[in-house]
Amino acid sequence: MPKRSASRLQSPLSGRLALVTGANRGIGLAIARALAREGCNLIITGRDERALARTRAELEKLRVDVLAQPCDVRSPESVGDLFERVRALHQPLDILINNAGIAHPNRTVADLPYPTWMEVIDTNLNGLFLMTQAALAAMKRGGTIVNNLSVAAERIFVGSSAYNASKHGALGFTDTLREELRPKGIRVIALLPGATDTEIWQTLWPKAPRRKMMTAESVAQIVIDALRLPANTTVEKIIIRPSLGTLEN
Repeated sequence: MPKRSASRLQSPLSGRLALVTGANRGIGLAIARALAREGCNLIITGRDERALARTRAELEKLRVDVLAQPCDVRSPESVGDLFERVRALHQPLDILINNAGIAHPNRTVADLPYPTWMEVIDTNLNGLFLMTQAALAAMKRGGTIVNNLSVAAERIFVGSSAYNASKHGALGFTDTLREELRPKGIRVIALLPGATDTEIWQTLWPKAPRRKMMTAESVAQIVIDALRLPANTTVEKIIIRPSLGTLEN
C-alpha cells in the first residue's frame, strides 16, 4: 500500500475507494486529482483509453492506488465489465462521482437531429442510471453518491433542449434516489455548478467568455468539502456560481 503523509492520515477520505466517471478531463479530472490529494484510492473511467492511461499515471504520482478502466456509461455491457473489476478489488465502494456527460450544439427543437437528442439522453440520463444501479451493490452504509448535473437541471437554456431535458431528468432521478437510499445510510448529493471553464463549451458555445467562468478546481474543492463532512450530515444539493458555493439540506 502507498505510504500516507500526516495530512492524508488526518483526512476522513484517506484510504477510501472512489469511482469517478468522465475522469479524463474537466470537472471529473479535477475531482479525481482532489480525491487523490486526500489519499483516496481511485477507479477512473472514460471512453478515451489513451487519455485515461495518462490520467492514471498522473494520479499514481500522488501515491494512491488507481484502477483505470475504459467504460461507455451508455452500454450495460461496458458498465458490467467495469463492475466486475470493482468487485475483484474486494473493497466496498465508498464514493461514486457520476460526472460523465456531454452537450450538443445550439439548435432549436425544430432543427435538433434525433440521433443527437438520443446521444445526449443516453449519456447524461441513461448512463447515470446504469452506473448508479451497478454501483449500489458495491456500496454500504456511510457511502456517498455525487451526481454532477449543472445548473441546467433547474434552468432553461434556449437551443439546448436535449441537454436541459437530460439534466432535469437527472435531477428527478437524483431526488428519488436520495429518498430510496436515506434509510440505508447512503448520501446522495446533486451537484449544480454554473458556467465552468471546461471543454464542454467547445460544443455548447465555442465563443463563450471563459475568463468569466469558474475553474474546475474550484468546483472540485467544494465537492471535497462536502465529502469530508461527517457521514450523518445531510447535504442534498450543492449549487455553485462564481464566488458562491452553497450546500442545501
